[in-house]
Amino acid sequence: MKQHIYADNAATTKLDKTAFEAMMPWLLEEYGNASQPYAFARKPKKALADARATIAECIGARPEEIYFTSGGTESNNWVIKSLAFSDPKKRATITSAFEHHAVLYSCAAIERLGYPVAYMWPSDEGYITPEILGKYIADNTRLVSVMLANNEIGSIQPIRELCEAAHAHGGLFHTDAVQAVGHIKIDVHELGVDFLSASAHKFNGPKGIGFLYICNGVELPPYADGGAQESAHRAGTENVAAIVSMAAALKSNCDLLKQNQQHILSLERLLISKLNESGVAYKRNGGDSKLPGLLSLSFPGKDGEAILHRMDLMGISISTGSACHSVNTEISHVLQAIQLNEDYAKGTIRISLGKNNTEKEVERIAAALVKILL
Repeated sequence: MKQHIYADNAATTKLDKTAFEAMMPWLLEEYGNASQPYAFARKPKKALADARATIAECIGARPEEIYFTSGGTESNNWVIKSLAFSDPKKRATITSAFEHHAVLYSCAAIERLGYPVAYMWPSDEGYITPEILGKYIADNTRLVSVMLANNEIGSIQPIRELCEAAHAHGGLFHTDAVQAVGHIKIDVHELGVDFLSASAHKFNGPKGIGFLYICNGVELPPYADGGAQESAHRAGTENVAAIVSMAAALKSNCDLLKQNQQHILSLERLLISKLNESGVAYKRNGGDSKLPGLLSLSFPGKDGEAILHRMDLMGISISTGSACHSVNTEISHVLQAIQLNEDYAKGTIRISLGKNNTEKEVERIAAALVKILL
């Protein structure tokens, strides 16, 4: 039996060995509650502080600007709902039509309660430009939320310019950076964002843990009431082991960022060259500025779901449509947003390569695709 090939790193990533090993002492030995005043709590408390400082350094933030959450979904919900519910003027929220559902459904939730939401449509290449935002933004805008990199087509948005436009109208800016953190260089102060969401399992950390960056001086009401954890902003006993592991994974990825990018881009080029040599007809979605290794490929007249299942039978894991809605065989909202021709959209798959993939694996992926498509 051939070895399994995992090529769906945009859905989740393999836990780094160093991140796994970093967890163990806090599960088996130093299991104290960091909120307690006795000596046994000192090491966990310091571990939280160290992890907060490590994560902050990785994204150009200050330690006090990092708040631990259960992941990107919670972080997105926190920003969108807390800002809306704390605004008696019910000012508008602006987002894009191809955000992750954690943003779109949060916006739908506040919309049902009477808070206005506007949805921007991206360009055909998958970008929200300042010109597009300019058609929607006004001085009554409370929040603009645009993802840093799209999870289906990989397009990297011009966040700095979008932030400047939002701030010029007195609005706040949030970016869902779940797909980007640990994979491209990020400096929150250079970008100018007020909020940034991240999830550890997307950068080789454990599942169920993430963080939210909140810029100093920006007020965001608490997400959960109870204890005084996370500067009284997010009640609940901290998951020390997962937090330490997340910090270790992020630091490892950031330390090796250029090396990982070069490796992944070389694999990407190999896959594309093999497809081109085969004569298979396809379209790659997204513009020139994309995440390394994330390939949204559309094969005209084909069925993306059928391709996925045939690849799976060959021991290769890929994705089609949105990974969070893998049971839904309809054309994804992202492909609809970029107005991809239906004949191409139905034949779309997503291959997302990671640092652990190899050239031999990519050659097998390409050979499998050619066998299925020709």
